Amino acid sequence: MALFGTDGIRGRFGELLTTDLAERVAFAAGRFIPAHSKVLIGRDPRSSGALLENAISAGFTQAGHDVIRIGIIPTPGLAFLTLEPGVALGVMITASHNPAEDNGIKIFGHDGMKIPDQLEVEIETWVNSAEKVEPVAESKLGKSSADAAAIARYITHLKSSIDVSLSGLTLILDCANGSASHVAPQILRDLGATVQVIGGEPNGVNINSGVGSTHLEVLQSAMRNSGADLGIAHDGDADRALLVDNQGNIIDGDVILAALALSMSATGKLKKNTVVTTVMSNLGFHKKMAEAGIAVEITSVGDRYVLERINEAGLSLGGEQSGHVIIRELATTGDGILTALAILALIKKGTCAAESLAGTFTHFPQVLVNVPVIDKVRALADVDVCTAISDAEKSLGESGRILVRASGTEELVRVMAEADTIERAEKAVASIVHIVSARYKAK
Repeated sequence: MALFGTDGIRGRFGELLTTDLAERVAFAAGRFIPAHSKVLIGRDPRSSGALLENAISAGFTQAGHDVIRIGIIPTPGLAFLTLEPGVALGVMITASHNPAEDNGIKIFGHDGMKIPDQLEVEIETWVNSAEKVEPVAESKLGKSSADAAAIARYITHLKSSIDVSLSGLTLILDCANGSASHVAPQILRDLGATVQVIGGEPNGVNINSGVGSTHLEVLQSAMRNSGADLGIAHDGDADRALLVDNQGNIIDGDVILAALALSMSATGKLKKNTVVTTVMSNLGFHKKMAEAGIAVEITSVGDRYVLERINEAGLSLGGEQSGHVIIRELATTGDGILTALAILALIKKGTCAAESLAGTFTHFPQVLVNVPVIDKVRALADVDVCTAISDAEKSLGESGRILVRASGTEELVRVMAEADTIERAEKAVASIVHIVSARYKAK
């Protein structure tokens, strides 16, 4: 059984992701780290998180490792704490932007980065084997404890990331009823901002439900005629941020990344004057970077691939259209709160204006359709699907592009087109979706 996607293990709780599976994953991971190591466990507010936390704790302690429970924390906060001395692994229990019925497991190494593909393969191989969880001798069993003060260290880190007060800024903050619900408002208020919160009352079953970065219409409505300077939306585990201006315009990850790249380039802080993004970034972003003389490195979708390229090339900034932005000097993964603070600092310093941020560059119209399928691998290898993609690419020529890919976390085929007009993009997407749906659509 395949377990790991581009962002760890993710699926419906009680179906793909059970407490038995979580225990086996933890025990397997414990086999590949030094004896009697320290492992951190964090989670988002989903109801299933506490059950999975107990199972994962049992897996590691049975493997002879000490577990420290951090409690509810943003994913980047758990990654940050994993950098602390003596920590071997950090395990985050979250399904990010997925609905509350889902959950997931992300594993970070002692370097604060997601564990390598090869280690995921080794863990997956053991989990799928017939071997049983055999606890170490009783005298060598690990212990489980809590560290309620850990999140304060993450908060201090975030607040120290900017050197300017946010006094005078009025913000509307959508926390998706997720991990950011208590952390993000506190940080912004401590830094001087006036903050109105929506999606800030997690109850275990309302995470991402009609709020957050996947439901921006709520924040857009709240921003219009509010008098607020900027709206900030996080997803369930707060590793991404999207923004909304006072007219309700969406400021996506491409715009955020462009604004940061332009500022860092102007101040000599953009290493090799290069930014990293994924194949999903808008053509308008590429044109803006070219105009500014900033080189662009392109990776597959997934912030882990962005980070890999940043590290390989010795760069300082990268991100995704979805709002994952990695400021490498300050983080080892996408951090939505950190990203929002970086943009707010630019606004306070006068580097950019909140009301004109959405116009940083002109977007090419982009259409994305997610097609639920019975087999995403077979669908993308299908001759007729490949022909439809080729025909759509020819129809757009040099005035647009097509991107068709399998979701890394769900059984979906994602069909995207960019073109000089929305009509041409829609037509290109429809021609491909029609073939994929006819042959592979999930019932």
